[in-house]
Amino acid sequence: MATIQDIATRLNISKSTVSKALNGAPDVSETLRKTVLETAVELGYSRGTRRNEAKRLCLFIEHMNPSEPTDFGHDIVIGFRKLAEPAGFKVETVRLNKQIQQDNRYDEYMLQNNYAGAFFLGLSLSDLWLRELQTSRTPAVLLDNYVKGNPNTCYVGVDNNEGMDLAVGYLRSLGHRRIGYLSGGLGSFVNQSRYSAFFRALKRNGCPDERSLAGSDYLFSECLQTHLPRLLKQKVTAIICSHDLLAHTVMMHCLELGLRLPEDLSIIGFDDLPLCAYTIPPMTTIRQDRTQLGKSAFHALYSLLTGVPISTLLLHASLARRQSTGPAPAP
Repeated sequence: MATIQDIATRLNISKSTVSKALNGAPDVSETLRKTVLETAVELGYSRGTRRNEAKRLCLFIEHMNPSEPTDFGHDIVIGFRKLAEPAGFKVETVRLNKQIQQDNRYDEYMLQNNYAGAFFLGLSLSDLWLRELQTSRTPAVLLDNYVKGNPNTCYVGVDNNEGMDLAVGYLRSLGHRRIGYLSGGLGSFVNQSRYSAFFRALKRNGCPDERSLAGSDYLFSECLQTHLPRLLKQKVTAIICSHDLLAHTVMMHCLELGLRLPEDLSIIGFDDLPLCAYTIPPMTTIRQDRTQLGKSAFHALYSLLTGVPISTLLLHASLARRQSTGPAPAP
């Protein structure tokens, strides 16, 4: 384990200067502070915790608002805290943005703020830190993102292949054969994963699997105005959506078009957000137990912190059957 003296020797500065730089003292220049942090990370320096002081974990939140009970991340954060805090960890939340990632390298940020490990919610494939996590040393668990080959990272989520199999298999049991898929933009790992899982599920269930049966876009309006009409022209009798908010928007638009749900068209969402029980009609969806996802994230992070290089932890999906699905309409 590297020490403050090792850093001081490498940079030919005093131990007190290193200590002040690591603690963000105002009389140390930004240039020297960054140099000290870079060297500390390179040498594998890790701060210890004082006696009776809780180790600190960071929840990095992006593209979510978990303070709202209806938000996807709300129960995940609660589940994580339910295990982390009784285990003696102090959990702090940081709103991750582009500026933080541009101004700081991940390992250096974690060292400077004395965080032992992190749980990331909402990272996209374009995030700078997602690339840094390929070689990072500070333990990190990522919701719905997979970093290949780094024993300090772990991917947690629901089994998307199982979820899509449940959705397609259920529709097939109701007599549906031509099943369409609508997705948010494919700039995230989870959307890419579900997109691919959809086509594998079609093939496994003996359904047509032409690529024209799917459409994706970052804008809901594009899904409604371009991809939905294209799917309806192909005579699909059911549509699966990559997440519940998109499914709800599609349901409302179909009702405005005069389509009866589920008599003319069945729709399935993904996630089982609280709104699903109150849509018109109530939405069939793939359920993720979000509290358990949060708990599994802590289990995974604790494993990394104790030297167990766990790679992937996937929870089983389940099907929440409601009234937005029904038998396929007669030809």
